[in-house]
Amino acid sequence: MAEHTHDHDHTPGLRHQFDDMGQQVDSVTIGMWAFLVQEIMFFGGLFTAYLVFRSKYPMAFAAGSNELDAFWGFVNTLVLIVSSLTMALGVYFAQKGNRNGQVVMIILTMMFGTVFLGVKAIEYTDKYVHGHIPVDGWNKIIPEGEHSEKAGLVFPLETKASAAEEGAKEHPNPRGEFLIDEEKARELIAEAEKGGFLTPSEKVGYYEIYNDQTKIVDMEKFEDRVQMFFWIYFVMTGLHALHMVIGLGIMTWLLVMAWRGTYSGEFYSPVEISGLYWHFVDIVWIFLFPLLYLLGRHFEA
Repeated sequence: MAEHTHDHDHTPGLRHQFDDMGQQVDSVTIGMWAFLVQEIMFFGGLFTAYLVFRSKYPMAFAAGSNELDAFWGFVNTLVLIVSSLTMALGVYFAQKGNRNGQVVMIILTMMFGTVFLGVKAIEYTDKYVHGHIPVDGWNKIIPEGEHSEKAGLVFPLETKASAAEEGAKEHPNPRGEFLIDEEKARELIAEAEKGGFLTPSEKVGYYEIYNDQTKIVDMEKFEDRVQMFFWIYFVMTGLHALHMVIGLGIMTWLLVMAWRGTYSGEFYSPVEISGLYWHFVDIVWIFLFPLLYLLGRHFEA
């Protein structure tokens, strides 16, 4: 019994409820993987909802997707990939007992995470200004007679250049409602049918909003479906950003402990386990980027 107590006293980081470090590492690793499986099921439900509604309303979802700025999405993807590298290097330096290396890599990881959130703030602000927050009254109020940047969507088949030509148009939004450009929507649908651009699944979504007899597009239905896309966009990216904020909190704790020289070749599991969480958040974004930002870009050709 005395020898057992002696081992606990001289093993760095070993908690009293565990017999040895191997048992402790196995326990925390299993716990983290159990948590990540739950997170996979959580985000899996959101991805399923996205795929179901996109398959039902492909044209409206393509319109919403093309309104997102793929450049910022790519920047955030690159930022998170590099942050995974710095996180992995942080684990490596912890295993080697390199205190300075740990501190530098954790700080870099936190910097990349902060850049990611900053880019999301830029994107969310743009959606607020252009009337794409999917809750009426939550968008920027633009009084009648005030000129602003184009508030309507950049629809499929419309290039960025042609959208810029329309930029001088006045798009008042006195009640801060969700907006789409109805004129461009009608042009999109007419050109898509005329040019034979519609795939079978897109035709389903097309004929649900187009009356063959009156030849009139039901813009209320179309707007509702574009609004649905933005609901899914904000829910998925917002929850992902929340996970990033939590990750930065974890990194802050790791930084303090690393600065104190807590982690070494004998005790580095907190850094390794935190790295698993960080990599998971990065992987979720790897799926979000193409699904939200890239699918439907072929319509712009």
